Amino acid sequence: MNNLCADIGYNSLNKYGEELCGDHVEIIEQGENSMVIVLADGLGSGVKASILSTLTSKIISTMMAADMSIEECVSTIAQTLPVCSVRQVAYSTFTIIRIVGGIEAEIIQYDNPKVIFLRDGENIDYPSEALDIAGKRILKSKVYIKEGDILVALSDGVPHAGIGVTLNLGWKMENIIEYIKTFCHVGFTAKTLTTMLLDECYGLYGGKPGDDTTVCTVKIRRREPMNLVIGPPSNPADCNKMMSLFFSKEGKHIVCGGTTSNIAAEYLHKPLKTKLEYIDKDIPPIAEIEGVDLTTEGVITINRVLAYAQDYLKDNESYREWSSKRDGASLIARMLFEEATDINFFVGMAVNPAHQNPNLPINFSIKMRLVDQLAECLKKMGKKIKVSYF
Repeated sequence: MNNLCADIGYNSLNKYGEELCGDHVEIIEQGENSMVIVLADGLGSGVKASILSTLTSKIISTMMAADMSIEECVSTIAQTLPVCSVRQVAYSTFTIIRIVGGIEAEIIQYDNPKVIFLRDGENIDYPSEALDIAGKRILKSKVYIKEGDILVALSDGVPHAGIGVTLNLGWKMENIIEYIKTFCHVGFTAKTLTTMLLDECYGLYGGKPGDDTTVCTVKIRRREPMNLVIGPPSNPADCNKMMSLFFSKEGKHIVCGGTTSNIAAEYLHKPLKTKLEYIDKDIPPIAEIEGVDLTTEGVITINRVLAYAQDYLKDNESYREWSSKRDGASLIARMLFEEATDINFFVGMAVNPAHQNPNLPINFSIKMRLVDQLAECLKKMGKKIKVSYF
């Protein structure tokens, strides 16, 4: 057991004209530093492929998470999903990446493009053992992992990108690897690396993907705790208790809300320095308190962060906006989405009198709902979340 964790980001392009994707990614955690990631590619496209890839990924991930052997998993799949009578091939191929204790990665592959493994910006040609299981040739590898390692699983829509459109023979694996190497030193999250790779595929396909195209990136990184407090406690006598717990936590500290900022400044015996510069006309300016990493307004800012989080889990199109701007919402988004792995929310339950004005679209229940929805989005990003109410 160590202090490493896996940052995972995946997304897909549907085959042009199809509403459903024939690829599916399933992730199941096994305790603190272990997990099973399965990328399945169903034969063909559309509804049938979607059902078969979903079944394959769910069956394999569930069985492996229960510590069943790969032989048992593949045998079950072989008996569950028949072979296509026309093409004489399996209805679904798959790639499995199993992270064990934050120490090693087990890579199991069946007919999908080979998993790319980058270390220190260089491609690692890891060894594979060929197994015959239920008449299928399975490649099995085991690699020890360290901070900064990047593993990229692909469906065959990635190397097929551009065939007959922009490239005669598709996007060769060596060129895909070179493309990823260009960005791997920058510090992008797994989700952003995935998005950039899929954007390139979309361009090579001329905007009309000829196959379902899926990328799942796994980036090994050190755990990074983050703490965010919003709202004063319901009992004013608990202000010092809440701030004491908040500031005693390891990692960076974000303070949201005007009243909360005053409480934090008073607790730290430091002045609250407000700013008047509107970087984004819809987001109130940030402030400064010595000892606090970021101080922002509350509900309006968090509402924008939630919108960014919801988009991040879909197409990540707003990345171009929040990745470079300096307003409070963009700064929080970068800290929570890109830096943090473990996030502690400290939520004050006091009712803000300013929010009870019927002419304002903000009330206590909306604030609570914003925090709950943001926490849920962050969980889906793979973050460890703890919410404490005061």
